[in-house]
Amino acid sequence: MDTVEFDPKGDERGWLIALENLKEVPFEIRRVYYIFGTKSDFRRGKHAHRDLTQLAVCVAGSCRFMLDDGKVRREYHLNRNSLGLVIGPMVWREMYDFSQDCVLLVLASKSYIESDYMRDRTEFDKLVQSLTLNKHEASK
Repeated sequence: MDTVEFDPKGDERGWLIALENLKEVPFEIRRVYYIFGTKSDFRRGKHAHRDLTQLAVCVAGSCRFMLDDGKVRREYHLNRNSLGLVIGPMVWREMYDFSQDCVLLVLASKSYIESDYMRDRTEFDKLVQSLTLNKHEASK
């Protein structure tokens, strides 16, 4: 869970932000999608991924993210197209407070695989607790 600042290039003709594999994007891009037309009072996401990293960028408008890895819960406000949010595996995510003009671009490290999704918060919490206990036991 980390933000990334992009370096806009521009002149009198306008602006450009380039995102390249393993440079601005800290992984190899396997999938790209974007979300738009979401009502401001609707929450999206409500899931975690077992083995997927994403980079989210509001290319227009703004939205908020709640990210929770089972230990730390953080809130982010994406309101600039030069700001990206890196979301690693095993992080519960919810997006909300979408502006009317929000276009949320998401770059992903893997193709869509339904079995990678954890859509039940209780299941996610149990798995995080189990992984934490296993790490603690292994370090003894």
